[in-house]
Amino acid sequence: MGEIVGCGLVSHVPTIMLPLQTRLELNEGKEISLIPGFHRLRREVLDVLKPDTVIVFDSHWGTTVEFIVTGHVRRQGLYTSDELPRGMRQVPYDMPGNPKLAAAIAEAVVGLGTPCTANDDPYLPIQYATVNVNHYLGGGEAWLSIGVCQTADTQDYLTVGEGVRRAIDRCPGRVVLLASGSMSHRFWSLRELIKHEASDPIHIRTPEARAADLERLDWFAKGDHARVIDTMDDFLRHAPEARFGHYLMMAAAVGGRACRARGRQFSDYENATGTSQVHVWFDRPDGGWTAATEA
Repeated sequence: MGEIVGCGLVSHVPTIMLPLQTRLELNEGKEISLIPGFHRLRREVLDVLKPDTVIVFDSHWGTTVEFIVTGHVRRQGLYTSDELPRGMRQVPYDMPGNPKLAAAIAEAVVGLGTPCTANDDPYLPIQYATVNVNHYLGGGEAWLSIGVCQTADTQDYLTVGEGVRRAIDRCPGRVVLLASGSMSHRFWSLRELIKHEASDPIHIRTPEARAADLERLDWFAKGDHARVIDTMDDFLRHAPEARFGHYLMMAAAVGGRACRARGRQFSDYENATGTSQVHVWFDRPDGGWTAATEA
């Protein structure tokens, strides 16, 4: 029935929504590579794959007692960030939804023993981890968001990803998965921030975090998702955003430890006030995604 046609780890950093002149001032007169990277992703990947639905694993949408997937027919409005309204102010968004797929995901995840619901409340807040990415990559497809759960662990995220895959298998359509969030994610203190706004990765919060990120980028390039998953306890020491739940759900949906999809970068590995930012795309292997060996 349905199929996952590609997936990627993408940045949603607020800097991408700032005016060009402001971006240049923050980055020593140079454009951050994330923005041309988004344009390339839209042109070279999404315009070619032509997905019917994009699912965003939204690392800014934190839940507590369950996972939630958006079940709206359409989400539209103006978005202003409570975190950084100076940079993300009245951003228009208009995203068709896919309620049938949302309901199927919730059912499949619950069937695997993890609490999950689909929610279509018109006042359900939207997060900039979805809005910012849609701003650059949206092309009229249906967009769903799935939140991260703050009480979940690595196995829970892998289970949700497996549920997403099972639901897609049962529902018609071409689906792209986007893990929206960073790798290591520690900020500099407020008094130090201004010294570390340029994109050079030398500004990543610690050398150890930078080394851990680069190690995993190398594993991505080799298609070694098993190693990324099996070293999560070590990586958690460097505070990956949302406990790296956005990546884990995406990876599990395309085979988890059995996945061998190689990653190709669509941006440099960059800093944003101490946190890591990068776009990595995983093409579907010629033989298709490998079925997960475990949920």
